[in-house]
Amino acid sequence: MKQKYQDETLSFKERAKDLVDRMTVEECASQMLFEAAKIERLGVQSFNWWNEALHGAARSGMATVFPQAIGMASTFDVALLERIADVVSTEGRAKYNTFQKYEDYGIYKGITFWSPNVNIFRDPRWGRGQETYGEDPYLTGKLGAAYVRGLQGTDERYLKTAACAKHFAVHSGPEGMRHEFDAKATMQDMAETYLPAFRELVDAGVEGVMGAYNRTNGEPCCGSKTLMVDLLREAWGFDGYFTSDCWAIADFHLHHCVTATPVESVALALKNGCDLNCGNTYAYILKALQEDKITEEEIRNSCVRLMTTRMKLGMFDEKTPFDELDYTVIDCEAHRALNLEAARKSLVLLKNNGILPLKKEKLHNVAVIGPNADSVTPLNGNYHGTANEYHTVLKGIREALPDVRVNYSKGCHLYEHKLEDPGYSGDCLAEVKALTDLADVVILVVGMDETIEGEEITGREGFTGDKKDLLLPQSQRDLIKTVCARETPVVLVNMTGSAIDFEEGCQADAIIQAWYPGAMGGRAVSDLLFGEYSPSGKLPVTFYKNTNELPDFEDYSMENRTYKFFRGEPLYPFGYGLGYTSFAFTEMKTDRPKFGPGEAVTVSLKVKNKGAMEGDEVVQIYVRDEEASVRVPVHKLCGMKRVTLKPGEEQEISVTVEGSCFAVTNEKGETVYEPGRFTLFAGGCQPDEYSRKLSGQEIASIEVEMECYDSRSMSVS
Repeated sequence: MKQKYQDETLSFKERAKDLVDRMTVEECASQMLFEAAKIERLGVQSFNWWNEALHGAARSGMATVFPQAIGMASTFDVALLERIADVVSTEGRAKYNTFQKYEDYGIYKGITFWSPNVNIFRDPRWGRGQETYGEDPYLTGKLGAAYVRGLQGTDERYLKTAACAKHFAVHSGPEGMRHEFDAKATMQDMAETYLPAFRELVDAGVEGVMGAYNRTNGEPCCGSKTLMVDLLREAWGFDGYFTSDCWAIADFHLHHCVTATPVESVALALKNGCDLNCGNTYAYILKALQEDKITEEEIRNSCVRLMTTRMKLGMFDEKTPFDELDYTVIDCEAHRALNLEAARKSLVLLKNNGILPLKKEKLHNVAVIGPNADSVTPLNGNYHGTANEYHTVLKGIREALPDVRVNYSKGCHLYEHKLEDPGYSGDCLAEVKALTDLADVVILVVGMDETIEGEEITGREGFTGDKKDLLLPQSQRDLIKTVCARETPVVLVNMTGSAIDFEEGCQADAIIQAWYPGAMGGRAVSDLLFGEYSPSGKLPVTFYKNTNELPDFEDYSMENRTYKFFRGEPLYPFGYGLGYTSFAFTEMKTDRPKFGPGEAVTVSLKVKNKGAMEGDEVVQIYVRDEEASVRVPVHKLCGMKRVTLKPGEEQEISVTVEGSCFAVTNEKGETVYEPGRFTLFAGGCQPDEYSRKLSGQEIASIEVEMECYDSRSMSVS
């Protein structure tokens, strides 16, 4: 006879509660560690909650490796992010089905993905910024929500996989201090910058939320009543599961020193709704119960939430719509085609003096030089799977030029002063000079990779994961200087997950920001070089000059940070990126020149391809508040739309600007509406003078007005 929790006609929460009611408290406790134990008498299989899917199913063998998240962000393409996440969840389910078949229930083998990362990339020195969607809360929220929708699927009953928004909240370095750091942010910055993307994902139905390592305004994030209870559960109505970051609860007593013992740490986390512990501190749950630090009800409540998630994934049902997925879909041709599309759209052309696209028929000798030219590691970024086939830049260029002599030199070590051992500083530069002098053009491929830019790196002298400045390692700067000093034209391709000041590399004839472009990245770069498509990526972060005065890395104030508040002239601005064609933006209008608080405004305009090549343009909508009574951004992104146009083609597009984009956030963290004038801008870049100068394009604009309101319409829900 079936038990109530096995009755598929009931709600998942009803079934989960019945299942938990049948468990002993010891069995409940065994489900609250990321390695959840098997309960054979109830048909509960062991399950490891820890899995990653930042830009592909990660750390479990073969998978489609898409561009790193920061690269996906540069597409500004919401629909593309959802398509990518759908592929990731398809492969995740296929891998899960296979691992279940062979009774492998270990780490990275489940379907609860701890992705996406929607922290704000507030400082260019942060090594994990590559995992985010950039510095803008609007862009981050829209792309993150699309990724959640793709991961969780569209089935009316079951989650395809379970997404998780991380790291809640206000986390963005420094990596070396994250276990004891207190990120102090004003209420205004919290509400305006650090929290909106998380709210967007909760509204999108994200199943899980992961807390951050750091404290926020004195409270450890995985035990914060302010964040976890007052905001997440009560104000936002989140009803999914909450997990700690890995070993973050142990930090309560070991590093933050807000508790004295593991038992006290358990109590602080559990009482504020941390259901799952990635780590081992929840091994003390029963001891905390014995000491009356927690209640059995609190244990069972968390266990119900965890089992509800597993029920939604179909783990206790006869079948799901995803059971037939198997390894034949992993990194298949269709998925590679999407990967190539994503890589192409992610590349940002920062400079082009006319050298690009290269004419194949005029090339006889090409030099491909640099530590990232033929390396798989920078294609991956961090938190990655293993592609069935990788396409480095060197491979892509050789495939594109079968009848041209292509010479290759690594040129230098990624970060050490010598390439060979024993060797000496600059031991490959003579070869570099020789190959440069022989070549018609040099493709110089530099940057970083996850071994020096990423998460809490130790054991590499001078590299902690974060950057100490905005410059490439000295070995590469010497390489760039050597190549650019000669007479051969140079195309600089940079693979990093963050903003770089290229110094003498700015003398190159063209600069491509390739991020960590995924397994198809080399082919995408090659296709860009030879004009197979017009580049269309836009910077999701500001590229500062190393000489710009940035706030201290540990300062979480948004003053003089990101395009919204930066007071200087950057190297390359947020939203900027060139193509091989140009666009005009005209006849901008709105459906309501005057509107009330909270009302959306639809913007329409005509976009025309003025050039001789088909291309994509990312039309960006910005709003500037002309009469705010509090600090507001100089302008802020409030809409975007990617459009593809043939030469001479014109198309009218419309973009809806949500009513909340016209709200302001005061010093108390209250988001309110104020009547007054706003200017809306539309174009292929920001509306500032420097962005216009770099892009060579004009921006359309129109003024709108929010009419008076009564006191009841003032606050934003």
